[in-house]
Amino acid sequence: MKKEVLISGASIAGLTLAYWLNQFGYFVTVVEISESLRRGGSPIDVRGKALDVAKEMGILEKIKSMEFVHTDEIVNAQNETIVAFALNAQDEYFGDIEIHRDDLIDILFENIPKGEVRFLFGDRIEKLAQHENNVGVVFKSGSTGTFDFVFGADGVHSGVRKLVFGNEEAYSQFFGEYCAIVQAPDIKPNKPNSGAMYNEPGKMAAIYAFKNTVNAFVIFRSPKLDWDYRNHEQHRQILKDNFKNSSWRIPEILDAMLHSDSLYFDEVCQIHMPTWTQGRVALIGDAAYAPSFHTGMGTSLAMQGATILAKELHANDDYKTAFANYNQTYRPFVESVQARINRGMEYLVPETEEGIQKAYKRFMK
Repeated sequence: MKKEVLISGASIAGLTLAYWLNQFGYFVTVVEISESLRRGGSPIDVRGKALDVAKEMGILEKIKSMEFVHTDEIVNAQNETIVAFALNAQDEYFGDIEIHRDDLIDILFENIPKGEVRFLFGDRIEKLAQHENNVGVVFKSGSTGTFDFVFGADGVHSGVRKLVFGNEEAYSQFFGEYCAIVQAPDIKPNKPNSGAMYNEPGKMAAIYAFKNTVNAFVIFRSPKLDWDYRNHEQHRQILKDNFKNSSWRIPEILDAMLHSDSLYFDEVCQIHMPTWTQGRVALIGDAAYAPSFHTGMGTSLAMQGATILAKELHANDDYKTAFANYNQTYRPFVESVQARINRGMEYLVPETEEGIQKAYKRFMK
């Protein structure tokens, strides 16, 4: 009899895991709180061993064909170019593929054979009870189900993690920054198919043109705030307080953010857990080990981790052995990636004018 599994989250980690477990003979259900595949976000990178994963999945050439090739510039307050660069042309990023997040989501979703994986959109796990041989689940819709395993692939603010492992505060490590991103099609980019970045001490703003829209992005350093990630009016006030006296094109970025219904605001953090599994439940991707965008490795960690977990389950009859191997073999790499965050923060959001000038030199190489 096929084992039945439930995956919470239909993003990069969840779709990758769904593909592999379906290939390995599991009956897979994916539940996603959004009404459809979640859209939006900035372009993302597929790097290192995640490229090998993509090749194994048969989607590497599709990813290559959708590569987002662009040049960027750092500007001053007068919008004059200080330095122009192509990030993926630099030695440490050579061979990496940058792709629009929506394109990668579509590729992963379409790679799952139609009709072989059940998708439940507009729903989420409300209750979860573990038993010796299965996991009982109650969904927000009121329906119920019993599964051999449940996997949380539902992001930094994971509901599965909260239900099984406890409150987020026990695992979230704050790094003294907050960020916001918004689609701002009314903002004109400096150049077509390009991005512009601007720094003030402890702050960064950027405008990126891609596809048929423009994304505006801000980061600022700050002590820990008393905030609620679901309180959008509070997010707007925080942004207003921190950027009201800033230069460059920040006033128009701020205006777009204050009037948008799709503003994304969050703290810069990582998820650190002593174990990613408990009983018959396992976490993958940002739910388990979010590294932060400063590392540029969230997508790659999600694809690699999902693949490793699926292969361990396929190779071991005892799921406890598979879960233990997943925890032990993947952890050193995850921790090495997470350790890169401070370097990324120094490059993108220097705290001083001297730090800004030092960061600029890096892009001039």
